[in-house]
Amino acid sequence: MKAYWQLTLSQLRIFLRNRQVLFWTLAFPIFLMIMLGSFLGDGNGVSVSIGVVDQDQTPLSKEFSKTLGKIETVNLEPIDSKEEALAQVKKGNLQLVVVIPHGYENQMMDTVTTTPFELPLYYNETDVAVSQIGMTIVNSVVDGISKEKANYTPVVVTNANGIEALDLKYIDFLVPGILAMMIMSNNMNGVAGQIAAWRERGILRRMQGTTLKASTFIAAQITARLLLNGMQALIVLGVAHLIYGTQVNGSWLSLITFVILGTLAFMAIGFIIAGVAKTPESAGPIAGFLSFPMLFLGGVFFPIRDMPAFLQPIVNVLPISHLSHALRETMNVGTSFMDLGSEALILGGWLVGAFIVASYTFKWE
Repeated sequence: MKAYWQLTLSQLRIFLRNRQVLFWTLAFPIFLMIMLGSFLGDGNGVSVSIGVVDQDQTPLSKEFSKTLGKIETVNLEPIDSKEEALAQVKKGNLQLVVVIPHGYENQMMDTVTTTPFELPLYYNETDVAVSQIGMTIVNSVVDGISKEKANYTPVVVTNANGIEALDLKYIDFLVPGILAMMIMSNNMNGVAGQIAAWRERGILRRMQGTTLKASTFIAAQITARLLLNGMQALIVLGVAHLIYGTQVNGSWLSLITFVILGTLAFMAIGFIIAGVAKTPESAGPIAGFLSFPMLFLGGVFFPIRDMPAFLQPIVNVLPISHLSHALRETMNVGTSFMDLGSEALILGGWLVGAFIVASYTFKWE
């Protein structure tokens, strides 16, 4: 037991003394979180940019623009000329352009004419999804004006009832993913490189010559990295809370449990890489080859459900996809640990399976 604690403290001292590595392993996730959060953090809905060319310049035409501008999802931009507005559509700056021709108010005030007045509508063909939303919005405004003029009384109406839902932004999605990325990088890449370097320098060989057991050495490594990951996770969550106001809606105990499971699972994979790699120079590329695809397939930056169907079987096997999902559900939704049992079992399966493989591939020299 004494050797175990001495090794644990020694490992922590090595981490703390190497300030450059310690700084960058912590600074990079925080920098990435702040950079992406600053650009994309507030994005949580669809915004439709609609340009309005008011050629009539009458009270009723201005009232039409005012009504359209009151809609929350519409970003209304008054434009002087039709040519300028169409140029903005071609550049992709606008999804829709509505032209209110001369004679609009006269037509609206005319109670005799039954011929409908046409409002030219131009949309961006390369962004059909958002353009369709914009056309639906404009048509609803026009339909409301037509019904009001005709004194139309509907036979059937809807009774809308709002349901309060989680007001989650991209930053709320991002922070748990950054946490999962940090756990993967610090343990899988870090363990692989460090153990391979110690083997090449003969440190492991000298340890083998003592009464030290392999289990004690590995247990000390695990404890030191758990403590280090715990401190780093708290710092990242603290920075996210101070800057963006993110919070943990679920149980802290559940969050800590998944941090531990993720740390152990990726440490086990790191031990496998360290056993397979012959030199520290080869350990880094092998770890990078495995970790790089996980960043994009594991739900760190993008929702897993948005990925192609043929990738879903691969995604559902990756440990980081279950770690990021568990952290996200715990932080954002407040899901209990029991409801995330499948994620815990899969991470536990990776942990057990990888350590079994690591026990056969691990070499002291």
